[in-house]
Amino acid sequence: MISRRDFLQTSMAASALLGASGFGKWGRLAAQQALTQDQLTQFDTFGNVSLIHVTDIHAQLKPIYFREPSVNLGVGPNKGEVPHITGADFRRMYGIDDGSYAHYALSSGDFTALAREYGRVGGLDRVATVINQIRADRPDALLLDGGDTWHGSYTCHQTQGQDMVTVMNALKPDAMTFHWEFTLGSDRVREIVEGLPFAALGQNIFDAEWDEPAELFPPYQFFERGGVKIAVIGQAFPYMPIANPGWMFPEYSFGIRDEHMQQMVDEVRSQGAELVVCLSHNGFDVDKKMASIVTGIDVILSGHTHDALPEPVLVGETIIVASGSNGKFVSRVDLDVRDGRMMGFRHKLIPILSDVIEPDKEVAAVIDEVRAPYADALAEVIGKTDSLLYRRGNFNGTWDDVICDALLSQRDAEIALSPGVRWGPSLLPGQDITRDDLWGVTSMSYGEAYRTEMTGEYLKVVLEDVADNLFNPDPYYQQGGDMVRTGGLGYRIDITKPQGERISNLTLLPSGEAIDPARSYSVAGWASVNEGTEGPQIWDVVEAHIRDKGTVSAPGHDSVEVVGL
Repeated sequence: MISRRDFLQTSMAASALLGASGFGKWGRLAAQQALTQDQLTQFDTFGNVSLIHVTDIHAQLKPIYFREPSVNLGVGPNKGEVPHITGADFRRMYGIDDGSYAHYALSSGDFTALAREYGRVGGLDRVATVINQIRADRPDALLLDGGDTWHGSYTCHQTQGQDMVTVMNALKPDAMTFHWEFTLGSDRVREIVEGLPFAALGQNIFDAEWDEPAELFPPYQFFERGGVKIAVIGQAFPYMPIANPGWMFPEYSFGIRDEHMQQMVDEVRSQGAELVVCLSHNGFDVDKKMASIVTGIDVILSGHTHDALPEPVLVGETIIVASGSNGKFVSRVDLDVRDGRMMGFRHKLIPILSDVIEPDKEVAAVIDEVRAPYADALAEVIGKTDSLLYRRGNFNGTWDDVICDALLSQRDAEIALSPGVRWGPSLLPGQDITRDDLWGVTSMSYGEAYRTEMTGEYLKVVLEDVADNLFNPDPYYQQGGDMVRTGGLGYRIDITKPQGERISNLTLLPSGEAIDPARSYSVAGWASVNEGTEGPQIWDVVEAHIRDKGTVSAPGHDSVEVVGL
């Protein structure tokens, strides 16, 4: 008799075939300008339950360009495993044709040429169209938002997240979880959450004083859909006080809390849950490890690391779905749930090709309304780029180079440090840079650009600490984003070494001289988690730099030598 695991693997194989052949076909059709919305969203309805997943939107209301990473390194058990496969290797793995739309959507090669051919992606009015089409087919589908929603744009900053709350309410989600939302401050988060018409979930959000689950964020919510009792358990970003300023939300503590997750799974099962869904902002590798420890989760909808995968990954009997970021994709997962068990699934990662998908008129009107008071500021042209500007990847992207150059020039520093965050749209060579574009890569509630002195020894400590957050073989110790971006500083990193031994050959780039451990260097940076940091806001620093230059150039550089790939 076929086992449940074998059945799920068979279902996954069908999902993979659908995803790979479908993506390649869509790419060729788009190149012929023959792709239609119906073809893009076509799906063979399956089972009795549908999940719709969006995550890591980062306040991107309008269509954008967004380049996927060319470098996404895995270590330990995740070396050579998705999502740590990129470029041509990724395309071969999923049977994606070179030059197809899937090539453009899911990998970085030939990005500029393909972007000019296929156009922008995302736009929440287009996302709304896809969601509504799924709901027309499966009216009781669950829409779940994985967080990093109320952060990342000029209007989001100016309205303290209200623009995104208003637009997302128009999409009518059923539940969400959190990460960057907490950088609005706990008072503002409480004000928003208390007014939400849907569930705000976080089984790992605890009261810091009493070490008890925080009342504002229930651990789970039950839904009756398709004759199935579904439990959705929220999992907020575990490392909030490490990656973001804890003084902004001192009432709360976080952590993975997998023992408590197991208790919640057992609790909902005891209350009759036939399907258990974890709405997670752990990051993909952390979700894989958690799925190997916690039993009884049927589906993990993964967020935080911005990975977009054409098919789910199976860990034990748990499927893990990765839905990308910035409104670029919507995942649909159909499930066959019978006799209290998930018996199989069908999945599709739907790319939001903005020129193909018709905007939803009602949501488009809401977007225009929330942006209208800021229209002139958003559209103001600051300068131009003659290079492809992007951020996504383990090391410096070209947007990061521009920011570091701005810190060096405007803050009169020898070395620049910029956080290894993943959010921020891309710009094509020849594009104007508007204030909207600039804030898409700098907006945050603690954007002060500091200037300080650091010894060469301390600089190495900083790089070692960040490297361990990224390249510790145990995913539970990967507590940050990507590597800190550097300007004026080169180094060598061996990702196979243990903590404290990865970084060497620190070099001051303008002179080529070795960094002296005993010497002090002037260092400019931003996004410090320390309370009371002083300095101009990073968007003002970068704007001044771009205006001074007129046209910025960021061809990329090889100042980081990576060993152990």
